[in-house]
Amino acid sequence: MHRLDVDLGERSYPILIGSGLLIDSSQFEQYIRGKQVLVVTNETIAPLYLKTVLDGLKAFSKVDVVELPDGEAFKTLDTVNRVFDSLLENRHDRGTTIVALGGGVIGDMSGFAAACYQRGVDFVQVPTTLLSQVDSSVGGKTGVNHPLGKNMIGAFYQPQLVLIDIDTLNTLPDRELSAGIAEVIKYGMICDPAFFGWLEENMDLLLARDPQALAYAVERSCADKAAVVAEDERESGRRAILNFGHTFGHAIEAVQGYGKWLHGEAVAAGMVMAAELSCLRGWIGKSEVERLRALLTKASLPQQSPEDMTVDDYLNAMSVDKKVQDGKLRLVLLRALGDAQIVSDTPKDQLVEALRACGAQ
Repeated sequence: MHRLDVDLGERSYPILIGSGLLIDSSQFEQYIRGKQVLVVTNETIAPLYLKTVLDGLKAFSKVDVVELPDGEAFKTLDTVNRVFDSLLENRHDRGTTIVALGGGVIGDMSGFAAACYQRGVDFVQVPTTLLSQVDSSVGGKTGVNHPLGKNMIGAFYQPQLVLIDIDTLNTLPDRELSAGIAEVIKYGMICDPAFFGWLEENMDLLLARDPQALAYAVERSCADKAAVVAEDERESGRRAILNFGHTFGHAIEAVQGYGKWLHGEAVAAGMVMAAELSCLRGWIGKSEVERLRALLTKASLPQQSPEDMTVDDYLNAMSVDKKVQDGKLRLVLLRALGDAQIVSDTPKDQLVEALRACGAQ
């Protein structure tokens, strides 16, 4: 087992990474402070891992379960209300802990419910997808989608623990594994060029689910993210670099309908758009853009816009993105591989040209 710490003062917490961690009840007993637990999971994950987690929670006097529908389309306030219903119907008090067992959607909704219930209860992240292990489970961003924008309703709320069992990736569909790899690639692009080079050499091992390669990629990604979050917990500055590719990607998800493109797929295409725009500004060369495209090809990830999306679709969707500030769209661009910058002065003609270079109509 490897341990990383997210250093946030009194809100600090560990990230535990290894194999077989779900059956190690001592981890739950060490980090869950009360005696009441609500496990939030979904209909896909429950048959695979719920019993194992419940066995690890036997020391607690009250353990309830709420099973939600699976998919980004259900990341809504209505679905979160089912969590509140379960907490209230089962008389959970302020000492309860919510355990999020699933991917990023479950983690985001569980964290948001924890932030709101009785003005804040503990929660633990048990991410079961690569994307949630390397990104959404770390850093305390929680929330739900709105028809007009992704993650527009939420809170910054840190977990007590992130427990990452690499073994859960063995049951992950190939498409979702690739989607998670998009977020792994992101870290190499924005702050860790040596890791980007490692990914170029080891992508085949990741796709083959080599346990050592997966564990290394997860640990390196979490370490990169933890360092950025520790520097800027509430995204007032540097943390926004973690949104590289996301503003474009969120536009794809909003216009296409949540769930049609997986989050990582949309981010992959969005990273290419951001890289093309960085190139148009003269900050990176075509060679860096082509390295990104080649790595995404290896990972079976998209590089082009959905065929039916127009430039206006992107501009309209991005105008309500939560990264808009004072009417200006802030984008994360690259001054060099591993050197991401937040900019709010992008000329519209360059933005349009970058979108068209990636197939927007």
